Amino acid sequence: MTRRLRIAIFVHEFPALSETFVLNQVTGLMDLGHEVTVLAVGPRPESRVHADVERYGLRERVLYPALPVSRLGRIARAAWLFLRHGWRHGRVLLRCLDARRYGRDATSLRLFFWAVRLAGEAPFDVIHCHFGPVGQLAAKLRDAGALAGRLVTVFHGVDVSAYVRDRPDYYRFLFARGELFLPISRIWGQKLVELGCDAGRIRVHRMGIDVRRYPFRPRHYRSERPLRVVTVGRMVEKKGIEYALRALAEVARQGIAVEYDVVGNGPLRGDLERLAGTLGLAPSVRFHGWQEQAAVSALMNEGDVLLAPSVTAADGDQEGIPVTLMEAMATGMLVVSTYHSGIPELVEHERSGLLVPERDVGALAGALVRLTRSPDDWPSMSQAARRRVVADFEISRLNAALVDHFEALLGTSRAPRPVHAGHKLITGGVLLPQVLDKQGRTRTRGRANG
Repeated sequence: MTRRLRIAIFVHEFPALSETFVLNQVTGLMDLGHEVTVLAVGPRPESRVHADVERYGLRERVLYPALPVSRLGRIARAAWLFLRHGWRHGRVLLRCLDARRYGRDATSLRLFFWAVRLAGEAPFDVIHCHFGPVGQLAAKLRDAGALAGRLVTVFHGVDVSAYVRDRPDYYRFLFARGELFLPISRIWGQKLVELGCDAGRIRVHRMGIDVRRYPFRPRHYRSERPLRVVTVGRMVEKKGIEYALRALAEVARQGIAVEYDVVGNGPLRGDLERLAGTLGLAPSVRFHGWQEQAAVSALMNEGDVLLAPSVTAADGDQEGIPVTLMEAMATGMLVVSTYHSGIPELVEHERSGLLVPERDVGALAGALVRLTRSPDDWPSMSQAARRRVVADFEISRLNAALVDHFEALLGTSRAPRPVHAGHKLITGGVLLPQVLDKQGRTRTRGRANG
């Protein structure tokens, strides 16, 4: 490390149980000796938090803007705050109210309250934003003079799919001002180029996991007991759990016994529980709701197959590369998933898992049946899955590479070290934009030089 960096991690909600990728970066950067402050609108309204939040004392490292819910309350409090702070920060506060320049972020008083909260905060070396809309907000705060530091934005999935479907120019302000853009997959890197982002400022940077927390056990098929299938994720449309249930009903009709554990909550849970009953699966399906990481790890350790039938939702929402897939593969679970978003950049079809088209119930069922009929493939597929995660999705290596990106941006090192991303080597200076064909294979679509 060249020097200790002062880093702001800017997110919408913190802590948030489902966003372990944010937590892993925060704690990883702290472990590397950097000073980390988290900026968030508020905590997610959940009754539990991840143990690392307490272990690292992260509640003391979070800044919230204390934005009143009601419009009238915001106006009244903003007037009082301006009287209190205007003599010292009036110029910045007034700029944050410029509706012509900043649009709804100004009229909602969101910029104003953030500016008050950040008043007097020392400049950051790097402002590291998760999700495009957060990067856009940070760009406006910096433009108004309320925030200082090099601006880096991570794009995950929904922010470059559903979010821009009807407003492809939404990120124009951010693209003109951000110094570095970090899509988590090659497919999203190409999408950023299509949206107008300068390819020279794009680097693919994966999310990852601490593989040490996921003991490896090569899987072996045991025909004397049911096939143990697990799905972990929020019960929303893009997770495709409906298609998993329908596929498992087809597997059962072929005389194969299955036990299915579903972990997670969400708006579709009631509908999915009713569907399981209608399909006659109720005795073999367990809906666990949200579970602590230890409980999820135990289910994965006992399970045979991680089923992740992700789909593109009706509003265009798509996945990134689900961390759950990385966790399962690290334990040696077999994986059945779909040719969706960046998933084929993690799961290599017929090597480290099986991939099928989205919403194809017959293909999902066929993949599960195939696994039961090919027991000799289990150990090698299991080992390939573990190797894949260790090679390209190990969080400590990714966090070190992230710091390299920061230092290169700040001019404190020559260039980031290369990081493997799928089969292509992406260095700090070049992104190879790629798209997926109908079989999920990648093909290069021209070179974009940085």
